[in-house]
Amino acid sequence: MTPLATSLFILAVQLGSSLVNADLSSDLTGAGITAFFPGSDDYQSASRPFNLRFDFNPAAIAFPSTAQDVSSIVQAGVSNGMKITPRGGGHSYIANGLGGENGTLVVDMSHMKAINIDSDANTVEIQSGNRLGDVALTLNAAGRALPHGTCPYVGIGGHSAFGGYGFTSRQWGLALDPIFAINAVLANGTIVRATQDSYPDLFWALRGAAPSFAITTSIELNTFAAPSHAIVFQYTWQLDYEAAGKALLAFQNFSLAGPPAVMGSEINLNRGSSRGTVSLTWVGGWYDEETGLNAASEPFLSQMPQPDTSQLLGNGSYIDTVAQLGGGGNLDTSAHPDGNDTFYAKSLMTTLESPVTLDAFTAFTKYLSEEGFDSETAWFMQVEQYGGPNSKINEVGMDDTSFFRRDVLFTWQLYASSSVEKLPPYPEDGFTFVDGVADSVISNMPSDWDYGAYPNYIDDRLENWQTLYFGSHYPRLQSIKREVDPSNVFMFPTSIEEGY
Repeated sequence: MTPLATSLFILAVQLGSSLVNADLSSDLTGAGITAFFPGSDDYQSASRPFNLRFDFNPAAIAFPSTAQDVSSIVQAGVSNGMKITPRGGGHSYIANGLGGENGTLVVDMSHMKAINIDSDANTVEIQSGNRLGDVALTLNAAGRALPHGTCPYVGIGGHSAFGGYGFTSRQWGLALDPIFAINAVLANGTIVRATQDSYPDLFWALRGAAPSFAITTSIELNTFAAPSHAIVFQYTWQLDYEAAGKALLAFQNFSLAGPPAVMGSEINLNRGSSRGTVSLTWVGGWYDEETGLNAASEPFLSQMPQPDTSQLLGNGSYIDTVAQLGGGGNLDTSAHPDGNDTFYAKSLMTTLESPVTLDAFTAFTKYLSEEGFDSETAWFMQVEQYGGPNSKINEVGMDDTSFFRRDVLFTWQLYASSSVEKLPPYPEDGFTFVDGVADSVISNMPSDWDYGAYPNYIDDRLENWQTLYFGSHYPRLQSIKREVDPSNVFMFPTSIEEGY
């Protein structure tokens, strides 16, 4: 193509895009919808992702206030040939809330923040624009609670759509487990309420892969009584890599033995004080009277060296443990703006039936103590205690929801920021480092080892993600996708879309 032809082609594309945006703007304005378009004053900040490794330019960002607004936006987008994606808290690790590519119509749910508690039925309806910190505060004021993660700024919509683990999950399940109804807008603009009895296939798909099928406007859940007493515990060690590998094996044995359901915990690993060492922290929540904590902890601590530090955090109230585990700050997300990071993350989900060997644990800690010590990235690794005896996560049947991994014992988060400053660009050797962390475990397990990955720690470079995230559920998800979204309107890089 000649330079002149190339210039004319680009001009034609830009002109076509401008005409589409003009039509879309007219449609949204006519429906009374607030929207930001490229070139508008607020567009740049509204299109800024949580992970600054990405930089996408949506066709528009629309802000509904009601389910009918969402329907109008979807219909306007479809009539203008747009791909559409919802954005809740905006914390997708790969900016899926911006569509994962340029030119997507983003439906930003941040204006839909109602939380309606039914104190007689002990249920709640939560609109999808709410963040976890605000949900926890509102429910706690009514003496109620839900299982969910620790970061206050994560949106409830996306979090519950793909699982939603937190320190109360061993006693209450994942965030999606208490959901009994989901209010959503389909690709044709239809507003539905999906339950076990009404739209049952859609209801199944929405609990594990929701954004591929519809835009969730609110979820209805059974709530739990907020514990009358709760505390955060934390122990730290500086260990050589061999001792750290043995510590992880001890934690696995402890988890397989079934600590009380009122205990939820994880192992965090960070750069050690010298090459060949790692910093290891055991942290968790205890959701009962403090008197039982020592006996529950003893089976693990008795297998460990004397800790360098040990402490209990919090004032004894449940809501204070939520704040402590969320970083110790304010749970009111309107009080301070959300932050950003520049990072790459991977995950592993390891099962009850195929636990990790000492050799694999030791290869993992050796890699962290050497390559991790030398890496210029700012990294942390988490081994989260999901399952085992007494865990509600494992009690839910594998096929009851589209969330696949009900046989999980641990979920591992492998996370490395660009630097302490967390600013772009992301270094190429950061990818190599994180890939190597995952491989240190996988390559030291049998070739047919059964493991998965966690879709809330989404990885844009993961091969075979369909199997690792969704397992044997993927074909059924494809079938439901073809039924409810035959034109693949709701699309992003890891959406259910194959099979068309």
